Amino acid sequence: MIREFSIILIIVAAIVGCSRPQPVPESQPSPPPISPVPLPSVSPTPSAPNLQAELLTLENTTTDSPIGNFDFKNYTYELPRGWQNPDGTTEITLKDGRAAPVSTQTKESMDEEAKAVAKSQRRIGLSYVTAKYFDVTGDGHDEAVVVLKVETEGAAIPQLVYVFDWKDGRPELIWPFRTGDRADGGLKDIRAENGQFVVELYGQDRFLLGQTETGKITDDLEQLCCPTHFTRTTYKWNGRNFLMQGKRLTFEVADPNAAPQENLGDKVNNPKPKKK
Repeated sequence: MIREFSIILIIVAAIVGCSRPQPVPESQPSPPPISPVPLPSVSPTPSAPNLQAELLTLENTTTDSPIGNFDFKNYTYELPRGWQNPDGTTEITLKDGRAAPVSTQTKESMDEEAKAVAKSQRRIGLSYVTAKYFDVTGDGHDEAVVVLKVETEGAAIPQLVYVFDWKDGRPELIWPFRTGDRADGGLKDIRAENGQFVVELYGQDRFLLGQTETGKITDDLEQLCCPTHFTRTTYKWNGRNFLMQGKRLTFEVADPNAAPQENLGDKVNNPKPKKK
């Protein structure tokens, strides 16, 4: 009896102990919110401008003159100075608008004669860009101005330009010239105005001397990809050659309607001495 009573007391004590409210731990202050650290903003890399946009418009790409029917994509061209073949030959033939470059390697094991032969076989590549038709000689008939691109393995855009008259049922070359690469004298645009030939080259005071473009003037530090200036020059046909007319005008690409700088290279390369 006593034993049963003790067991009952133990059970009651256990129930009472379990039913007691447990102490609630004191609440701790919440930590202050952490402000997100702003990441440095990264400006997107601007894409290089399309420097061929004006050349590739459809304007002046057709003509009623017979020269407009000639196939300049399959034709043999004269190479201007600076782009002639290593073996001294001066022609290159396009087939379907392209001439693939020829690259020959030389090895140390080759004798000098074999190396010379390999080098003489090298050829530049060319691809057809466009042909424009307008009267650049002032004779009242359209000439053809054909633009070809020298093929390189990178982003360079050196180009060759050929001005053809139409004579005796075939094109007659009257002016071949080369242009530079993008901001370094690259070709921006060509057109006719009042029977004269207008050429625009990228860069400051860049123009044509015979078959080649002039070099950079002092302090012309433009990035190759993204020219900030271009130069407009005008040429008149005298029956034998195209001669420059007027002043060389350097414009800002960002504001081509602003007043240009005239003959800038003369001022930069040959500054007038200061008066004492």
